[in-house]
Amino acid sequence: MISVDFANPDVLDRIPLSARAVLDVGCGTGATLRAYRARNPTCKLFGIDTDPDVANLAAAHLDHVVAVDPEDRLAPFGAQRFDCIVYDGSLARMQAPWRVLAAHAKLLNPGGMVVICVPNVEHWSFTHRLLTGGFDYRASGLFDQAHLRWFTLESMQTILTESGLHPYDVVGRVFDQDAAQVFSGQMASALEALGVDATTYTRRATPLQYVWRATAVAVQRMHVLSTMLPPVGGVSDVRVLQPMQALAREPGVDIRILDGLEFTPLPDETPRILIFHRPCLAGESGWSVLREIQALGYITICEFDDHPDFLPVLQRDNLLNFTGVHAVQTSTPALAAVLGQRNPNVAVFPNAIDSLAPPRNFTNPERLTLFFGGINREHEWRTLMPALNEVLREAGPRLCVRVVSDQGFFDALETEHKDFTPLCDYDTYRRLLADSEISLMPLRDILFNRCKSDLKFLEAAAARCVALASPTVYGNSIRHGQTGLVFSSPDMLRDSLHALLANPAWAQELADAARAEISQHRMLAHQISARQAWYRSLWARRDALSRAVASRVSELYLLDNNN
Repeated sequence: MISVDFANPDVLDRIPLSARAVLDVGCGTGATLRAYRARNPTCKLFGIDTDPDVANLAAAHLDHVVAVDPEDRLAPFGAQRFDCIVYDGSLARMQAPWRVLAAHAKLLNPGGMVVICVPNVEHWSFTHRLLTGGFDYRASGLFDQAHLRWFTLESMQTILTESGLHPYDVVGRVFDQDAAQVFSGQMASALEALGVDATTYTRRATPLQYVWRATAVAVQRMHVLSTMLPPVGGVSDVRVLQPMQALAREPGVDIRILDGLEFTPLPDETPRILIFHRPCLAGESGWSVLREIQALGYITICEFDDHPDFLPVLQRDNLLNFTGVHAVQTSTPALAAVLGQRNPNVAVFPNAIDSLAPPRNFTNPERLTLFFGGINREHEWRTLMPALNEVLREAGPRLCVRVVSDQGFFDALETEHKDFTPLCDYDTYRRLLADSEISLMPLRDILFNRCKSDLKFLEAAAARCVALASPTVYGNSIRHGQTGLVFSSPDMLRDSLHALLANPAWAQELADAARAEISQHRMLAHQISARQAWYRSLWARRDALSRAVASRVSELYLLDNNN
């Protein structure tokens, strides 16, 4: 019988999103790379497993799978090169894992890396079993009967280095920290007699496994720090949290989201980026913050995704958000044109989807659910409400409405078939959307809205939900009648809802087409290389950028004669 395997989250989260080709050595049924595909659908996925039956199961999820012993065929995919090679427990089952690693290191692209999970022979349970005479092999785990090799931190580092790889980082997988502490306490006298520091021993004996990352060539570390506003409506998740998590998966990038402006000293030549998320840097306090950060050698970036002229808090003469930083990043070309008038160094990173969860809607063809989730949207929906209520009266229980945040919209609905969720976290928001079939997203044609992004369409498409949207913003993203429906009047909204209710199968076709389109073009994985490259390019130009800031805001910088 073939056992079911699961994605190892500590391995999955260390596979770079920028990868174009990934190989899993010992892929099992393909669980890890199947989960990775949800984050990076355009990546080519390869697998090797010694068991033909298991390899056949993996072939349903990966692009290319072979059933071979990786020690017998070191390059079963010929000249194919990889951006990442994964070994999730497979090295422990090899007679000469160092030989395989040395050969596979030559299959990596110049920026490629390996992600390796190996058992820790120093785990406290190993010692316990040896001391109590209870050592025997098991079907799985640390004492897997197929294990031929065990590893320590030092031995694994040596193997990586001798294979021509550059160890980058390592993290322990800990499952029973309390038990490790208890065992270490029981061994205190023996450890003291052996001259072994108890704290050091406990640290070594706690991880059951280690997950290593190593690169084909040495990489220059880059530190990317960001402030983040409290998450409201998903903006902080999409613009800060998810991109930062994605950057952390890239070799050479260390990230930190700041609670306050506290910094760890870094070597002078270490690239360092500080991103301000929707700040209000103004007056003496703003000057003080920017002077301090400049003195520490950071490149400063303002992350902003709304038209600033419409935000009252920013209407002041001494605002430094855009002029006092080295560069600006935003979400749309329209915003880039606005912000570029204040700082010429602007990059557009469109909003994107971090991962595609399995669809969970369209389970009942007799009923569709319309989702509406927005903040401060009354001016957008007020004129549409009569038409929407007309359809609701006609449809009865065949059309339900799910509302997040907007109590006024909910109260105006003339139907019993509705439910309301107050402002919630982003995961809850996406779950509620995924339980719906239609997403209503109206926007008036005003300058502030024209600078907004199409995030709500992306969210709907990712959830396999039909977008029913205004032409403002969404008209450039939705192909009407193919990946969603665009309406420009209450009558068009009414007709669109009638059409979807009359043909739920067509509604699902539209939603499937939208999901397929964003999976190919609007995933976070598609832009992470560009983000990293831009940050490194800013660092390379830091002297010129600092002089440009000084010319815009001369009070900020105490420039030395070299500037």
